[in-house]
Amino acid sequence: MQPSSHSFKANAHQALRDNNLQSALSVLEAGLAASRAGARDRLPEFDQLRADAQRIKDEALANLDYYLEQFEARVIESGGVVHWCLDADEACRTVLDICRQAGARTVTKGKSMVAEEIALNPFLEQHGVTPIETDLGEYIIQLAAEPPSHIVGPAMHKTKEQVADLFLEHHAHLGFSARETEPRRLVAQGRKVLRERYFQADVGITGANYLIAETGSTVIVTNEGNGDLTQSLPDTHIVVTGIEKIAPTLEDAATLLRVLARSATGQEMSVYTTFSTGPRRADDRDGPKAFHVVLVDNGRSRLLASDKRELLRCLRCGACLNHCPVFGAVGGQAYGWVYSGPIGAALDPFLLGLKETRDLPFASSLCGRCEAVCPVGIPLPRIFRQWRAEAAAQKLTPRGERWGVWLWAWFARRPRAYRMATRLGSAVLRALAGRRGRLRHLPGAGGWTAARDFPVPAGRPFMAQWTNRTLNEKQRRTADDS
Repeated sequence: MQPSSHSFKANAHQALRDNNLQSALSVLEAGLAASRAGARDRLPEFDQLRADAQRIKDEALANLDYYLEQFEARVIESGGVVHWCLDADEACRTVLDICRQAGARTVTKGKSMVAEEIALNPFLEQHGVTPIETDLGEYIIQLAAEPPSHIVGPAMHKTKEQVADLFLEHHAHLGFSARETEPRRLVAQGRKVLRERYFQADVGITGANYLIAETGSTVIVTNEGNGDLTQSLPDTHIVVTGIEKIAPTLEDAATLLRVLARSATGQEMSVYTTFSTGPRRADDRDGPKAFHVVLVDNGRSRLLASDKRELLRCLRCGACLNHCPVFGAVGGQAYGWVYSGPIGAALDPFLLGLKETRDLPFASSLCGRCEAVCPVGIPLPRIFRQWRAEAAAQKLTPRGERWGVWLWAWFARRPRAYRMATRLGSAVLRALAGRRGRLRHLPGAGGWTAARDFPVPAGRPFMAQWTNRTLNEKQRRTADDS
């Protein structure tokens, strides 16, 4: 897809005016965020598991070359093939070559954020191979020709009425002439249409939540079972995944799985957790005859060597999106690319360039909820600040904003001038507000006052109150001593 991250501000304004989107986003706080809190509270060792998960990911990233080579060796031992791809173009061409070797006309696809990242679907379509998304949410946005709006719920921004219109438009020629709006009927219709595709597909493509170096296994988690049908029915199974998905051992993968579903949807485990190790063996009753793993770098090695390498810990659980007040207000489409929310605001500048994504690191109040709920402790607010500093250094931020920061920094380095300026500013604001104690309009702060009143500062600044409190405490101790 063509990124539109450079239009984030315009996208966000449009999202705020979209009543359908605002209705769809209401599920975040009451649904997914609350479910995660319940799952955390039911597991006394949850915080320890988070610490263990962070340690596992750090160990894997610190020795990524070793574990990737170990994984490749185990895959080869099991009869599979590993393909190393430097960038998106190489990965797409590798998948296309495998499809052509298999004589594929259609492929089924399980949910894969990496496949979205490298724009695999349009590439295959351009070269005569038809991809069919089998995750219901991914299938819906494929019909709508849109990118995913959420890592876990790609069609979260769609209402049931919008889905009903899409299904009527695309399924009418299959005999579904009635417009269904009841959720169970919509799901049943999608299932019936997709079930035929499983049997028609020549190749099945999935992502991978984890790659287990110890055994050469790949792991996927789903709630629909579509991944199992995608990888077991066709004769060829292709796994498209990022190089950072390595887990050293089966035990490590089990630990990561225990925090993944709880952080994502509040489940103890996803409904289906599937381990795949190589192609079908002689005594297997089903499974693919050929097994390929396409390892995608696409900038990850550079990220590993950077000061933002913690981003590679990400489990793609979506917890940061579910708790972010900005994402909750504008949704994922506003971010303009595959990865949205806090993780997108931190990762997209690296993958797309800061010039294209300059507004994303500023799409945060720095409240810290994203870091607090991240199952592997990614310091997202710190990374936002790093990107903001780099954007200012490259003069990608508005000139007025840069001058404002420079002016604030000048005063901040001069405490006496700072105190005088804040006293004067507070006095002026109090005079403007009068008895109301707040301002409905304030020049230069229209973004705030358009939605809420601006509170007038307290009569005495914090430093004056602190100095007075310290002096009173000192006098009290002196009196007590005497």
